Amino acid sequence: MTDAPLDLAPYIDHTLLKATATPADLVQLCAEARQHHFKAVCVNPQHIALCAGELRGSGVKIATVCGFPLGATTSQQKAEEARLSVSAGADEVDMVISIGSAIAGDWEYVQADIAAVRAATGSKVLKVIIETCYLSDEQKERATEAAVQAGADFVKTSTGFGTGGATLDDVRLMARVIAGRAQIKAAGGVRSPADAAAMIEAGATRLGTSGGVGLVSGEQNKAGY
Repeated sequence: MTDAPLDLAPYIDHTLLKATATPADLVQLCAEARQHHFKAVCVNPQHIALCAGELRGSGVKIATVCGFPLGATTSQQKAEEARLSVSAGADEVDMVISIGSAIAGDWEYVQADIAAVRAATGSKVLKVIIETCYLSDEQKERATEAAVQAGADFVKTSTGFGTGGATLDDVRLMARVIAGRAQIKAAGGVRSPADAAAMIEAGATRLGTSGGVGLVSGEQNKAGY
């Protein structure tokens, strides 16, 4: 007797963050999310209102990004962006840390930057992207801890726009540091159902991918992010 296949749909943030995304593309994204009962769609702030209309009554959450993809706007700008996104209908905000500050070791700034967005999002879910591809293991540990200390609901591996995406080693490292105090979103590089299952086994409770339809259909994710 074999175990039943893992139902991946409740883990997936069905993602479309390309600059070229059209309203028609967003409507299709939402239709796919409805059909497959994904956890959320993840879209740029411009598209929140459109997706809110398309997904009304579906149970699918709307996630958006903040300070994306570089993390180099000021804390005040990130906080205002997050506030406006929540006002527009976002249920979840995925913010990018100040990556340069993390590399420089200015952990006080990194934590305060996250805390400013935490205050702006109120009770909505806050995911903090630490962009692991640019950080050493020690920096990943410190960034993860800063996110937890600032009140993040999730720590997220990647934007999908950096030099690399989620790895099993990074998810395991984050899980060890978090120690149950927050959740983990693995994003970028989830190419197959086996990859997805491995990320979940390592500690991820959310998967960011533009290839969610393929993953739940048992196919290879060729979409990139």
